[in-house]
Amino acid sequence: MMLKLGVIGTSWITAQFITAAHRTGMYRLTAVYSRHAETAQHFIAESAPAQAYTDMEAFLGSDIDVVYVASPNSLHAAQTIAALSAGKHVIVEKPMVTHPSQLAKLEEALAAHPDLMVFEAARHIYDPNFHAVTDYIAHHPVTGATLAYMKYSSKYDDYLAGKQPNIFTTKTAGGALMDLGVYLVYAAVGWFGVPTTATYQPHMLASGVDGDGVMRFDYPDFGVTLVTGKTTNHFAPSEIYFGRTTLQTDTPGELNYLKLISAGQRTDITAAQHDNPMVSEARFFAEAITKNDRAAFDRQWALAKQVHTLMGQMRAATPIHFDSDPD
Repeated sequence: MMLKLGVIGTSWITAQFITAAHRTGMYRLTAVYSRHAETAQHFIAESAPAQAYTDMEAFLGSDIDVVYVASPNSLHAAQTIAALSAGKHVIVEKPMVTHPSQLAKLEEALAAHPDLMVFEAARHIYDPNFHAVTDYIAHHPVTGATLAYMKYSSKYDDYLAGKQPNIFTTKTAGGALMDLGVYLVYAAVGWFGVPTTATYQPHMLASGVDGDGVMRFDYPDFGVTLVTGKTTNHFAPSEIYFGRTTLQTDTPGELNYLKLISAGQRTDITAAQHDNPMVSEARFFAEAITKNDRAAFDRQWALAKQVHTLMGQMRAATPIHFDSDPD
């Protein structure tokens, strides 16, 4: 079955997902939504033939099977619910929600449409190297970890110049935790489980969002430190500790290499990867939808709920408040 794909958003990540989706041979782009017709038309000319829409109701009323949501963070939950209500499966970019209360609304929408699925596009958890780490952890007791994902945002110079790019405003639920920190939370929960306690210490920007910050997850037998940020570049490795042995990678958000370091010896255990890092997730989503694999959906939905419940708990203890938060 070839899934008819509609996309909301026309950024580089949407283009990358479309390329990945087409490479699986399981999707065909048929609809593009943008607020501006010329933007949608330009995007279509640069990607693949499709129908342009500037009216959301008309877009969701078209014959698409699945919607890929890549709009600003603050719109993700509402647009996902709207797509479900229109009878469409949804693949939504991270963060799927920006407040735990939105999880309940998503569950209500799914309950009303039990034949549909929602997947969060946390692409790294579908990476072959993510699974290689999972397999190693399954056979070796963890004694701690330090994970980092920090990248100087392409929009930070605009912010410093006095502009208000989406990623640095409370209006669109921006900031380091929502943009890059969510990758780290997914990795920690996926690899180690839900921590007994979790805290986040953000460095706040004048706009009201976090430019960077440090999370601390405590487990019964070890602790994990997570470092995230949008205002600096980080080049030190991320590491998972197993007593005298250390598993090293660049960042859980990329996973370009895996090395085991023990007794002075370095062993490369990197798995083969696609040149487009979104191919694995696109294939997983398509197979789950076309085969109606509810078990696969249930596993991923349970993980997403754990991640966003944790994200909400941590943020509630910080000064980070978004315009879309409930009163």
